[in-house]
Amino acid sequence: MLRAHPKTLLVAATGGHLEQLYRIRPRLVPECGEIQWVTHDDPQSRSLLAGERVTVVPYVPPRGYREIARNTPAAWKMIRNGHFDRVISTGAGVAIPFLAAARMSGVECHYIESAARADGPSVTGRIAARMPGVRLYSQYQAWAGGDWNYRGSLFDSFEPQETDAPQIRRVVVTLGTMRTYGFRRAVDHLLQLLPQVTDPGAEILWQVGVTDPDGISGDVRSSVPNAELRDAIGAADLVIAHAGIGSAITALELGKRPVLIPRRPQFNEHVDDHQSLIAGELGRRRLAVSAEADVLTTDDLIEAASARVISTDAAGPFRLRTAS
Repeated sequence: MLRAHPKTLLVAATGGHLEQLYRIRPRLVPECGEIQWVTHDDPQSRSLLAGERVTVVPYVPPRGYREIARNTPAAWKMIRNGHFDRVISTGAGVAIPFLAAARMSGVECHYIESAARADGPSVTGRIAARMPGVRLYSQYQAWAGGDWNYRGSLFDSFEPQETDAPQIRRVVVTLGTMRTYGFRRAVDHLLQLLPQVTDPGAEILWQVGVTDPDGISGDVRSSVPNAELRDAIGAADLVIAHAGIGSAITALELGKRPVLIPRRPQFNEHVDDHQSLIAGELGRRRLAVSAEADVLTTDDLIEAASARVISTDAAGPFRLRTAS
């Protein structure tokens, strides 16, 4: 049984996993009590978690099993010395050593699968499911069942609202901050399309990660601090993003219907096709315009700019399965 004032360890990789856990946290029932975070060090985590208690661990890339092993001693030390009542994670690889150490130490563990996974669990989710006692949650009712519990989705609290197409004077293009994969295919096509829909002298902020910035004009940066990026998205007439869950959720929260362009593994842009699932789900809900990088059109850009997204009260508590 948990203490009256529990201590919770929240574990998430930077990017969409951290964005999701940060936004789900206020909905968690029971409440987390005293919180400590584990994540990687980058501008997003430093900005988003400013003022929080944070432990940073070395970055774990997709399928980074060697890096997972390197983080294992730190996970054991933290679990042994931290006196945590509960560990909650949204993945990805950084979650594995902390969930394993916690369960082997008798600590209650919860794994919330990413809203990116519309057709079943990720590799991290499948590994977590093999750890005895880890409590599992899907954000899609369609594949929940068995050991996987449904407690709602991050997307439930948003609805689209059509508006007149604005003059496009401010644009944000965010390709995320992945440290392994570029997305030059999207950049090359956008460089052709944007001049056709934007006003002369339009302000364009590009967050390109490791993508080659050659030939891009405007404000071009590998990474933009979270608070600054949110301000820019809030003021933008058009938001274009890779179909990462963090980029998508940020745009929706700030009232924008983004253009989402999925990265594809056949072009060495990601490890799998999960971004197409995110784009497809948000496109189905009309919360985003989904288009492939090489077939994106000016009509797609105008359609995205001709709507806003409003927040509703549809998302209820995210109730954890606890022993108490």
